Amino acid sequence: MSETIYDFTVKAQDGTDKSLSDYRGKVLLVVNTATGCGFTPQYVGLQELYDKYKEQGFEILDFPCNQSGNQAPGSDDEIHEFCVGRFSMTFPQFSKIDVNGENEDPLYTWLKSQKGGIGGKKIKWSFTKFLVDREGHVVARFTPTKEPKDIDASVAKLI
Repeated sequence: MSETIYDFTVKAQDGTDKSLSDYRGKVLLVVNTATGCGFTPQYVGLQELYDKYKEQGFEILDFPCNQSGNQAPGSDDEIHEFCVGRFSMTFPQFSKIDVNGENEDPLYTWLKSQKGGIGGKKIKWSFTKFLVDREGHVVARFTPTKEPKDIDASVAKLI
């Protein structure tokens, strides 16, 4: 079993491999998202959080996922264009993944093993958030209903 988030390689939004070790030493917020979800407006709060802390070593890693009610049906490019155009998103977005089930991305298998959450390890919906410290360890898991502004203090403690 992997010990830190830096042990993983994921697909960037353009389909190339991206080692998460590139984020070593940064505070990370890993979020599974969807463009057609009731929580999609959280992109505004995520961008505000990113703008507030990015110069202090904070990154948001956005992983679109279509597993919650088929709410992210577009291609990686369509999803990215929507997020940039509608929400002026500037934080890293990755290729669409599965966060549960037979084809779940190994990163999410590991994240869920670190912080199971209420009701078990399954990701129940889009905009579940994992907070990772500068050493690559998961320190908190937040439900989709937890607004980005409500996790500001948790991020600030790690900065």
